[in-house]
Amino acid sequence: MIKSSIMKKQEIILSYTIHETTDSLSSLDAELINDARKATEVAYAPYSHFHVGATALLKNGKKLSGTNQENASFPVGICAERVLLSMIGQLFPGEAIETMAISYHDFNNTISNKPISPCGMCRQAIHEYENRTQHPIRLLLTGMEGEIFEIADAESLLPLSFKGETLKKEKDQ
Repeated sequence: MIKSSIMKKQEIILSYTIHETTDSLSSLDAELINDARKATEVAYAPYSHFHVGATALLKNGKKLSGTNQENASFPVGICAERVLLSMIGQLFPGEAIETMAISYHDFNNTISNKPISPCGMCRQAIHEYENRTQHPIRLLLTGMEGEIFEIADAESLLPLSFKGETLKKEKDQ
């Protein structure tokens, strides 16, 4: 007997806006980009020389920045985005983030002009923060110069994310 199976094809589409420079952004978004770029100056990256800065605008109007912090034992380092999320979680528990700007300065190269995207671990952490506050986080991704990618929310970068409800036991559901 031949067993019949049904197969469905799905597509995931990422939609984002590309800004050639900060000139096409609002003054507040341009300020967030500049703050993220400035934050790269105080990143601690003596091993990779890849400095990352992230700045968040909270729903309450406050702005905070975080930077990557490397360690000689490489897995112990922490990315700028997670430093920032941890700080916000501690200083402003439950406060939603409106926008997060992320930039980098790669001191191994002469220019840092391509938008940077958060690593997988940071994508998961940002998306978890969105779920925690029930509020999308708009992302502005850039380098020290050049194009800026504007993405409506972190979920767009991690559409098949691991979610908390996956951890619930059957009796809880």
